[in-house]
Amino acid sequence: MVEAIPAGAATAVISHWTGQNYHYLLAAIEQVAAFLQPEALTTAPLEPLNPPAAIEQLCKLLGLSQFERSLLLLCAGMELHSEIAKLEIFPGQSITPTFSLALSRLPHAHWSATTPESPLRRWHLVELGDAPTLSHRPLRINERILHFLVGDNQLELQLLGLVTALPINPFPLPPSQQQLVTEIATLFQQASSPPLVQLSGADSAMKQAIAAAVCAELGYGLLDLTAELLPADFQQFRSIQTLWQREAILSRSLLLLDCDNMAEPTEAANPYPAQTSAIARMMEACQQPMFVFSRDRRSARQRSVFSFEVTQPTAIEQRQFWLQTLGAMLKTDDLTLSNQVDKLVSHFSLSPLAIQTICTQGLSGQVSHSTDPTLSNRLWRACLSHARPRLEELAQPIASQVGWDDLVMPLKEKQTLQAIVAQVKQRAKVYEQWGFGNKGQRGLGISALFAGASGTGKTLAAEVLATELQLDLYRIDLSSVVSKYIGETEKNLRRIFDAAETGGAILLFDEADALFGKRSEVKDSHDRYANMEVAYLLQRMEAYRGLAILTTNLRNSLDQAFLRRLRFVVQFPFPDAAQRAEIWQRVFPTLTPTENLSCSKLAKLNLPGGNIRNIALNAAFLAAESESPVQMQHILQAAQSEYIKLERPLTDAEIRGWV
Repeated sequence: MVEAIPAGAATAVISHWTGQNYHYLLAAIEQVAAFLQPEALTTAPLEPLNPPAAIEQLCKLLGLSQFERSLLLLCAGMELHSEIAKLEIFPGQSITPTFSLALSRLPHAHWSATTPESPLRRWHLVELGDAPTLSHRPLRINERILHFLVGDNQLELQLLGLVTALPINPFPLPPSQQQLVTEIATLFQQASSPPLVQLSGADSAMKQAIAAAVCAELGYGLLDLTAELLPADFQQFRSIQTLWQREAILSRSLLLLDCDNMAEPTEAANPYPAQTSAIARMMEACQQPMFVFSRDRRSARQRSVFSFEVTQPTAIEQRQFWLQTLGAMLKTDDLTLSNQVDKLVSHFSLSPLAIQTICTQGLSGQVSHSTDPTLSNRLWRACLSHARPRLEELAQPIASQVGWDDLVMPLKEKQTLQAIVAQVKQRAKVYEQWGFGNKGQRGLGISALFAGASGTGKTLAAEVLATELQLDLYRIDLSSVVSKYIGETEKNLRRIFDAAETGGAILLFDEADALFGKRSEVKDSHDRYANMEVAYLLQRMEAYRGLAILTTNLRNSLDQAFLRRLRFVVQFPFPDAAQRAEIWQRVFPTLTPTENLSCSKLAKLNLPGGNIRNIALNAAFLAAESESPVQMQHILQAAQSEYIKLERPLTDAEIRGWV
């Protein structure tokens, strides 16, 4: 029996068992070698180990018969026991492990051990060499299995770079997520067949934390395989699939197939056809308990899939975790931090792991008390950096450095924009503290339509809002999001909203006419799906925790039924002469040298603000080239170029008296 080991001496226990296991293995090999002698020798029975020896664990885990155990030990003996390699079956003929030799010399022999479905061959425990017949093909123990028998349980060489053993470090989860962990752990324990548990949602880190918590509760490891790395060749795929499952059995781990970066196949051309097919095969054929991570839910035709949607913790849970984390780091009470935390929770939806990371980042170098006026800015910037959505393919980030003074528009419309800012800032108080959010999530999103001719300031207004709210602004061209393939537009929109949800970014959907427009009579399936796309966009805008803005040049082309679902509609009128003069007064930065400019004369140019800014910028380049301040003559030359671009004549009435 194993000697008693003091508590806490885990390393000593492992080392002690490793030595005993090796001696047990050699003794077991000698028992098998006795059957190869001309006259069978009698050997002493083996005394069981606690924990059991690796060979006994392997037989139990993979279902090896007594004959298959002996054959595997024979192959192991060729590597580990020098005396076995010297044995001769016939004079001058050394031992070469084969099925023929095993069937003729080892007890309890059965031919089924040679078949492809036997544990020896199915799990690649032995490797077959070349020979004319199956029974005479030389056998060699697989290197990974040899290391396992010796007590060195390391990852299979062929899986290096493909499979990763993820650390099982239980992270403190909020109650809503811990309840999900308990449900999944119970499912793994009580399922009659190996369950396939799918975790869907946009936050990969949150899904991994939940899977790790399940494994910690059950006493398992976690082996991750990224779906993008699955080989297209079928034979290679089968080999990887088998070795991955074998690894899970040997290391007592659950499998994790990570499909988060893989798109669900649609009617559109699939950029990952081979990998998508491999994912389906893996889900169908794998006979081990498995997690599948996917942003979209996937199905299996011949296997039950238990799907769980992983969402961020509730606002109350996030607020509590913020307070606990900051309070512990700053050694202060919750009340001191309450106001700062409320602002963060109202704009950012973050996992506990993200909150802990942000607190560490935001407080790096922070040595003063939590009332330091820079603390809020530090945390805000850290939140923006962490939550910044990955929308490179579908959205364009817009750096905003403009303010209310840069926006020239009627007072009524400007007040509407200020009301939008107020609602975004106060949404947490109204929805959560005052209870409006308890009535349901529909209609809680703050959405707006900016309507007006090109150049009237719609994008500029969005930039002003982003500056005022200190949030990121992303411009999405709806004409590039809309797809001719049924269902693809909704997937593009879902990717945008899911990516932006964490950080509450301002989403500016430009050219809404590409998707909206007068709702037509449904004549075919594409008309019906077009209406579904519009309905889906409005539904996501209504539930989006940030601010979503649609822009259009033709408000009258939009269906009134759609307009009623938007909270704000802001009309950007064509500027009159007084407004154009005000734009000219503000268009040049204070550092730009100007000379004898007449804003009243410049206001006669019948152009919106966007074109005025183009003319001012081009005039500045002309003046810089001539090494002089910006003058009316430079603006005249720039205006002529702008009108040519617009294919409009520059009339005498507009430029009379300029130069």
